[in-house]
Amino acid sequence: MDWQSLKQDEVLERLRTDAVYGISELQAEKRRAVYGENKLMEKKKKNLFLQFLAQFSDFMVLILLAAAAISFVISYLNADQDYVDSIIILAIVVLNAVIGVIQESRAEHAIEALRKLSTPHARVIRSGKTMQIPSGAVVPGDIVLLETGDLVPADLRLLEATDLTAEESALTGESVSVEKNADVLVSPEAALGDRQNMLFFGSSVSGGRGKGVVVGIGMDTQMGHIAGMINREETPQTPLQKRLAQTGKILGIGAIGICAVIFVLGLLQKTDPLEMFMMSVSLAVAAIPEGLPAVVTIVLAVGVRRMAAHHAIVRRLPAVETLGSASVICSDKTGTLTQNRMTVTEICTLEGVQTGEVAQELLRMAALCNNCTVENGNVRGEATEAALVKACTVSKIELEKKYPRIREIAFSSRRKRMTTIHRLNNGRFLILMKGAPDVLMQYCSGCRQANSVIPMDAGVRLKLSRKNEEMAARALRVLGVAYRETAALPRDTAAAESGLVFYGFVGMQDPPRPRVADSVHLCKNAGIRPVMITGDHKTTAAAVAREIGILETDGVVLTGAELDRMDDQAMQQAVTRCRVFARVSPEHKVRIVKAYQALGETVAMTGDGVNDAPALKTADIGCAMGRSGTEVAKAAADLILTDDDFTTIVSAVREGRGIYENIRRTVHFLLSCNIGEILTVFASVLMRLPAPLLAIQLLWVNLVTDSLPALALGVEPIAKDVMEHPPVRRKEGLFSGGLWYSILIEGCLIGALSLLAYTIGRVFFDSDASMPVIGRTMAFAVLSLSQVAHTFNMRSLKSIAQTGLLSKSKLLPAAAVCLLLQISVISIPPLAAVFRTVPLSGMQWLIILALSVVPLVMVELERRIPHNRQKAPVKQMKKSKK
Repeated sequence: MDWQSLKQDEVLERLRTDAVYGISELQAEKRRAVYGENKLMEKKKKNLFLQFLAQFSDFMVLILLAAAAISFVISYLNADQDYVDSIIILAIVVLNAVIGVIQESRAEHAIEALRKLSTPHARVIRSGKTMQIPSGAVVPGDIVLLETGDLVPADLRLLEATDLTAEESALTGESVSVEKNADVLVSPEAALGDRQNMLFFGSSVSGGRGKGVVVGIGMDTQMGHIAGMINREETPQTPLQKRLAQTGKILGIGAIGICAVIFVLGLLQKTDPLEMFMMSVSLAVAAIPEGLPAVVTIVLAVGVRRMAAHHAIVRRLPAVETLGSASVICSDKTGTLTQNRMTVTEICTLEGVQTGEVAQELLRMAALCNNCTVENGNVRGEATEAALVKACTVSKIELEKKYPRIREIAFSSRRKRMTTIHRLNNGRFLILMKGAPDVLMQYCSGCRQANSVIPMDAGVRLKLSRKNEEMAARALRVLGVAYRETAALPRDTAAAESGLVFYGFVGMQDPPRPRVADSVHLCKNAGIRPVMITGDHKTTAAAVAREIGILETDGVVLTGAELDRMDDQAMQQAVTRCRVFARVSPEHKVRIVKAYQALGETVAMTGDGVNDAPALKTADIGCAMGRSGTEVAKAAADLILTDDDFTTIVSAVREGRGIYENIRRTVHFLLSCNIGEILTVFASVLMRLPAPLLAIQLLWVNLVTDSLPALALGVEPIAKDVMEHPPVRRKEGLFSGGLWYSILIEGCLIGALSLLAYTIGRVFFDSDASMPVIGRTMAFAVLSLSQVAHTFNMRSLKSIAQTGLLSKSKLLPAAAVCLLLQISVISIPPLAAVFRTVPLSGMQWLIILALSVVPLVMVELERRIPHNRQKAPVKQMKKSKK
């Protein structure tokens, strides 16, 4: 249907709706049953069986399956009916596949829950009442109300448009906002960008207000037509997952090479080819940390859930990783650092502070030049405007009846002012303007004094500027109010906004949030630079920043005008010493973020308005306000703060750091254990000794004593001192800080201990050195239990004496389960027969215990020795920056 070429009445008639009354709830339900939900069709999800089959696509899993098949065929041909190896391998592969499906399902449910939490809403008129509903519940015929910052919930034919502009780049590729006009008719052949009387699903309102009727939802929208042609790509891996996958690939190639060498050496030593083949394949699988992606997914999912419980909804998983390395937090002032509960505390004119009728007359003007609405006694709208309406003793509804608005020139961050035109009872017109006082004075030719108007000369302008500065210095948000009465309706914006009379100032106070000063202090201790970026007056911004600790007594405050005079190089120098930026535009915010990024900083940026969206996209972490934020800001953000609190950002950074550290510890543990397994077998082959470990034993170690502790490490509680260290630098790798060195040393230690246990058992306890059953069992036990002990080294860089062995941790139950299982496969005869172990004596268990705790003792001793190579403390780092 070419709705753009139909008149408004015809559109309403065809959709069986009313511009004032809308449709009823009953009609909406019936239409939803016909048209379905207002959402784009998603790629069909795989069922559980297909998800299960997908788990077998991994290269190493295919090798395992091939090994199981070869083992089965050879056992069958030899008629020994020994299918234990093939059955165990197959069981392990199936178990891993089941775990993978469970993890994927949990991740999907978690992401779906987060999607629901961040679903956009729409304001509609139903049965004559304005209400807010989820955008998915919108149906054809709904009357939708829109204002600056809203996302368009469906395709709309406009009924009203007041200075309405829309950003439609997602559909048209045109980055410039498009002006809309509800009264024009457009040709059916007109391009999307030329359909001035239409708004499209997925676009956003960049200015003004409007009302439209829904003509298309979901897949019937223009966005839906595009979505129908797109085959959705799979969710991309996070940067950390890519680094881990690359690491795994390198390790895998190296492991396969080593295993090939072991296989060839075994053949040269005339070892059974099948046994060496199974050993080599099992060792390859044990050497590759194929469980790492799954562990990373679990850790991220747990972190996302914890963040959601603390009022931070993660929209993009990479944000969780990046949060941990945030080194600069650029925050808006109003509502984030402050409570966003503006209250009028002072009315001032050229003559001084006013009360009584003068103050109320000025407030009546401010309440008229205002887009707040009053419903059932409740004032809805932006906090500053709501404060003006609440302070006025006359109802806004009564004022609008007496002085009806006939035109509005909307506020924008660029204009810093709002203008409305009202019809008076005598047929004349009243022009009202409110906004930044310094901006308003440019459009005024006179100033109110007592009951007269005096010229706006340089002296009057200076006095007004000083009063503005005095009020702002007391952390008041100051708005100016101006007016003009005219006999003729102004032709255009320029005519309306000229020759006004400056009436006075309204001072409002927005107190800081209770815990924000503590959070700012925590940021500084963590090596994070808190920065305030606001459109407020320089003096007001500085006063609030000093109160909460962002700005020192002699700190620097820069304005947008000063930034305009700087090139990029000067800007980079400026941001290193500045903590507060005032009177800035959206372009300034983007420049500030880019300047910090050019210096190698990882920047988190908060915002709530349309004007913040470019900076939110540019920042490494965009944080939108969940309560006060516009849908455009939320769509551009990586993180949504449901309580609009700066403290929540700091908590999210803490969570991000904890997640990164847990993943790093898990990588450290898995790789050191895998290297230990490789060295145990490789060294024994080089020394021409019988195999110290069988294939089935290596597979067991890989499944139990690698996976369970690794998962426990991944969900360890966040260290108390995680915010006492500097952030991870942007270019700092996962293995920085000597991690590779530690992994190699610890891996060699675990391998040497296993080989030592094997040698002791083979030399002192086995009756036949060529059939080292006891030695193999002891090596198997030491390899497994030393890894379990080693997990306690991974919990912290501090010694156990400082952290405590019995502190709250998931490692203790994981270690207990591993210990119980390992004892079972050695001591319970049926299991011992499967794993080809023998029961051990008390002396042998004492030797195993002594060798298994060596990694714990060695690392503990190493940590008690002073080192020169340590991370720089945060305080030293701060001094170096200065």
